Amino acid sequence: MKRSAIALLSCLAAVPALAQGFAHPGVLHTREGMDRMRRSVAGKAEPAYGSYRLLAGHKCSQSDYVMEGPFAAISRDGEFRHTKGKMEADFSAAYQNALMWILSGDEAHAQRSLAILAAYADTLREIPDTNDAPLLAGLEGFKIVYALEALKHTWPGADAAQLAAAARMFKTIFIPVMERFYAREPYTNGNWGPVVTKAYMAAAIHLDDRAMYAKARDFYLHARDNGTIAHYISGETGQVQESGRDQPHCMLGLGAMATVCELAWQQGDDLYFALDNRLMKGYEYVARYNLGHDVPFARWTDVTGKYCRWAEISESGRGRFMPVFEIAHNHFAGRKGLPMPYTAQVLGKTRPEGHDRDQPGFGTLLFANEE
Repeated sequence: MKRSAIALLSCLAAVPALAQGFAHPGVLHTREGMDRMRRSVAGKAEPAYGSYRLLAGHKCSQSDYVMEGPFAAISRDGEFRHTKGKMEADFSAAYQNALMWILSGDEAHAQRSLAILAAYADTLREIPDTNDAPLLAGLEGFKIVYALEALKHTWPGADAAQLAAAARMFKTIFIPVMERFYAREPYTNGNWGPVVTKAYMAAAIHLDDRAMYAKARDFYLHARDNGTIAHYISGETGQVQESGRDQPHCMLGLGAMATVCELAWQQGDDLYFALDNRLMKGYEYVARYNLGHDVPFARWTDVTGKYCRWAEISESGRGRFMPVFEIAHNHFAGRKGLPMPYTAQVLGKTRPEGHDRDQPGFGTLLFANEE
């Protein structure tokens, strides 16, 4: 079914119609997209090259990165919360070294990425069922799947047994956490849903599992949860469910939604268009407010009934832009030619996009001018 796995990389690649099966290697990039990135790096073409410099200079992108783990149990909270920052850095290093391998051709990066995955495959036994377990599975799981996809489909020297062991770790430890999240009654703010779904959908593509893909797609479009396109963004104004909470969580949620849509796009499935491009409306609302403009705001009645107390839009984190804007601007303005004036202004301030712990970033390299 799947001809290659490069699609995961840049949300990862363009493919034939969904009915024809999963179409490429990597969940975020096509081979053509990866070639474009390599040309940008080789030619030092700005602004993409500026994003590459931020990637190449980051501590988690080094082929001599020293692991903080591995750990037998990992968690963001509870008994094993001391592993949080350490395991996040390790999985970022697996992801970023895989990306550096693709861009540089330096096999030492591929070796480091796989060594990290293999070490955790040998050691990790559980993600305890704490409050933040779904966030861990989604945020870190996406990095793992991206690295697995990249190494499997671009590195002839990859150890097949180590890749298989890392995939088993993901299937037996990470996926059950995401399945429990889907099975529960809705209980979270809206960024959680797409954070889980981007990892689950990426895993579906990597594992060539149509049923998993359909489940992720259905959640994004139809679930009774704050983290769906219908329940996270207002169709009238673009207000986000978390607009009264703070601005960074709004950006995290939008970035995760864009990642879900990009994964689907690379499989010939246009989720960006859902509800008349509602994701674009959310981006423009958040961009406009964080640029310093006034926006309409209404008290939100959310799915859970727990997050309805915000009487006004929050200024917390206002103007602190996460690297989540290139991916959406590339699709709506670049591919579709639709106006995104406020998002474009954000990019004028923030290019080149760099790293973020919870949203891998480097979007000016990965997505700007992607075809």
